[in-house]
Amino acid sequence: MSEIKKNLPPTFYHHKPIKRFYIDGVIHDDSMIGRLKEEYIRLLISEMKLSGYVPRIDLDPDFTIRYNDIKNFYEFELSVQAVYAGKRKSEWIAGIDGTTPIFIPQNKSSESLQDRVLP
Repeated sequence: MSEIKKNLPPTFYHHKPIKRFYIDGVIHDDSMIGRLKEEYIRLLISEMKLSGYVPRIDLDPDFTIRYNDIKNFYEFELSVQAVYAGKRKSEWIAGIDGTTPIFIPQNKSSESLQDRVLP
């Protein structure tokens, strides 16, 4: 673990308010539902991290889908729950599992570079 992570005070993420990030839309081909669901989850996680949020991985994404017979397509809504960690911390945290942040593994060369750049 880098010196930066060792010196961080504990943050109690389980007491922070949970924010819902969501997207809704249309899927025309039922063979693409599984792949598109995963792509949309990645898109929502990217969006939340840019805002300083990290996903609560102990809360599964909520994916609702229904077929529209009249228009011949599937309508969906996808929600992912997140908590605020801060814009800098969200880059280093993959998600929050209950009370524990799951840090993104860093290779040694990027840790050394990061130690030189950050105070």
